[in-house]
Amino acid sequence: MITLTGVTKRYGEKLAVDRLSFTAEKGQVLGLLGQNGAGKTTALNILTGCLAPTSGTVTIGGYDLLAQPRMAKRQLGYLPDVPPLYDEMTVRAALRFACELKMVVPADIPAHVNEIADRTGLRDVLGRRVGNLSRGYRQRVGLAQALCGEPEALVLDEPTAGLDPRQTAEFRHTLRELAQGRTVIFSSHILSEVQALCDRVIILHHGRIVCDSDLKRLQNTGVLRLDARGGEKRLLPAVKALDGVKAVSVLPAPEAGAVSLRLEYDPEKPVREALFRLLAGLDAPILRLQEAENSLEEVFLRVTAGD
Repeated sequence: MITLTGVTKRYGEKLAVDRLSFTAEKGQVLGLLGQNGAGKTTALNILTGCLAPTSGTVTIGGYDLLAQPRMAKRQLGYLPDVPPLYDEMTVRAALRFACELKMVVPADIPAHVNEIADRTGLRDVLGRRVGNLSRGYRQRVGLAQALCGEPEALVLDEPTAGLDPRQTAEFRHTLRELAQGRTVIFSSHILSEVQALCDRVIILHHGRIVCDSDLKRLQNTGVLRLDARGGEKRLLPAVKALDGVKAVSVLPAPEAGAVSLRLEYDPEKPVREALFRLLAGLDAPILRLQEAENSLEEVFLRVTAGD
């Protein structure tokens, strides 16, 4: 749905982004991460058409953003870190204005505004001035204007910044529902938010992509902790012999009559299934089988640690 190919941006001698290439598919929530100065904001400005690249191309829904900007931008809803709102307008007027910019058929605008207000929890404040709304409601209005025209793709920059925990939870729930069937690119410094919402993560460092991975694969360390009933002499050699198991070490047993093992394995192999069958055949009940996971914070710090 959104494709960047060889996108580069220079400010004189300063290289802000360097040959960025990736595709965000329909139905995918992609988290875009990076330290301050990594090129994340520049990349977002380019893919939303706010900034032209020095070289490279951006296509949205098959339309080239530079060659066919009007058609490309009709496919896109954008919520920047500061929502583009007019405080003097009512919420209804602000959404009508956004619909007109997105070229919604005039006769359809009233029903479209009501529908979006229902989906974003704004029905009760449609008649209020934007300037009188709380931070949480302003953020909802920002999301609602991004939805005007039913875009196929959403780009959200720090959408939960400044929200309290309850507002963040409500916004997260709304976003999960809106992401169904859309392409969503989500940028945030709050890694727990990215971990809760995203399917895939791209990490930028010095303007380049240093990590592009499915989130589940990224967190998978290839290490299992197994606690089971049975003797060490009987279980250890059998587990070591399983296809896909690279190494096995013995840990302190959790209780008498049990054995605790640490397994390093190949995530591409069905080791879990083989382990269940093996232990069932050995009449060795499993007390615990736990996957060791990388936190997103650990991965982020590791891939951005050096130059």
